[in-house]
Amino acid sequence: MVVDDHPIWRDAVARDLVEAGYDVTAMVGEGAQAIRVAPAARPDVVVLDLQLPDLSGVEVVRRLIALDPAIRVLMLSASGEQQDVLDALKAGALGYLVKSAKPAELVDAVARTAAGEAVFTVGLAGLVLGEYRRLAAVATPPVDTPRLTARETEVLRLVAKGLSYRQIAERLVVSHRTVQNHVQNTLGKLQLHNRVELTRYAIEQGYDRDR
Repeated sequence: MVVDDHPIWRDAVARDLVEAGYDVTAMVGEGAQAIRVAPAARPDVVVLDLQLPDLSGVEVVRRLIALDPAIRVLMLSASGEQQDVLDALKAGALGYLVKSAKPAELVDAVARTAAGEAVFTVGLAGLVLGEYRRLAAVATPPVDTPRLTARETEVLRLVAKGLSYRQIAERLVVSHRTVQNHVQNTLGKLQLHNRVELTRYAIEQGYDRDR
């Protein structure tokens, strides 16, 4: 589902996704409309503008995920401001792309979001990791971690360092699918919902530090 109040931009995003083989189940221009349409459209991924005429994109993220926690939201916004990015992620968005991104970048971002991978415009990933590390410095003491396999722990360390699934696969000389499976197993064991939550957890527990 594509949610943007600018018809020309909304149509262009939908066209790029359809040409890439995606089924765009709904195109809407307001946040409240997106929330009404989502149960029937049943999107796997919502490409969502941050600035909408009725509700903020941040509020739409919260409501969409409350309706269906399985929905994965990719923010697509003209703003690259730190607070906008962090607010969207705290609300539950899985990734954040600025509108200057090329069509190929958008298509790749949607594919990665659908796979449960956090994706950011170049430069924003470092900002997010930096904020998580700042929060970790004042976080509560580490809790007991459920038993992870050696490979799951290895993947978790690389997630905490900000590597993408593709980079992790190359580092460990395994397939992209294998990395996804390890991440999904780890999410289940830790009772987390997505890559963003996993990254924050891993940093809070110190997995980003070399041991």
